[in-house]
Amino acid sequence: MFAFEDKILIVTTDRISAFDFILPSLIPFKGAVLNKISIFWFDYLKDIIKNHLIEISADNFPKIFKKNKDILKDRSVIAKKAKIFPIECVVRGYISGSGWEEYKKYGRIEDIALPTNLKMSDKLPEAVFTPTIKAEKGHDILITISKAKKIFGNETFEFLKNKSIELYNVASRYAMDKGIIIADTKFEFGASDDEIILVDEVLTPDSSRFWPLDDYEPGRPQKSFDKQYVRDYLLSTDWDRKPAPPELPDDIIKKTTERYIAAYEKLIGKKFAIK
Repeated sequence: MFAFEDKILIVTTDRISAFDFILPSLIPFKGAVLNKISIFWFDYLKDIIKNHLIEISADNFPKIFKKNKDILKDRSVIAKKAKIFPIECVVRGYISGSGWEEYKKYGRIEDIALPTNLKMSDKLPEAVFTPTIKAEKGHDILITISKAKKIFGNETFEFLKNKSIELYNVASRYAMDKGIIIADTKFEFGASDDEIILVDEVLTPDSSRFWPLDDYEPGRPQKSFDKQYVRDYLLSTDWDRKPAPPELPDDIIKKTTERYIAAYEKLIGKKFAIK
């Protein structure tokens, strides 16, 4: 992110992270895919809540960015500055990932009660809001609803919760029609001009779990269009999750790119292309 005037230039790179490390390998086209998917969702969901987008075409960026136009094209936007709420607004429609691990131990996620006898990857009766607080380093930290209300105030918390669930439900219905299950996702919000707006990235394969609908089966891990593929590879190696993470093999890089592009093409309904 690059601040200028009262705006921010956001450039989405081809870097990828896993287990709180930025990996040394790049994933070709990843930045452009994530940027284009976010732009799509910001537009699709704009009637639910305003967002931070000002300009999405590098052709229309200010002159100060002209010499970098080729680098910025397809992977950049200009956005409003906003005071970010330091909370990850996580919404889960299915039980998976850290939520599944929490559920196995306690039968709930923090102070949110869930049905008994859920299987891995089960669909929940309704989407649940399981926020986390941004940590200085390492994993974000799960937080109880009651504690979150004390930090942000009841009115702000309820707004963030209700908007997050509404955004998830609307997006999930759209994605389901395109053959993708959005198992869970996270939203970020900020304050700008005395109102709360949607910021950061939205419903991308980096901020969400995307599962192919035609392969979905509760009770087991799911195939995915997100970076779980990279996590699974790293778990199969002898890397101890300490510095420095290993390079990814060429075939893992290639297949990861293919998964990101497949997610774009299914959601947007057209072939991925960079002009």
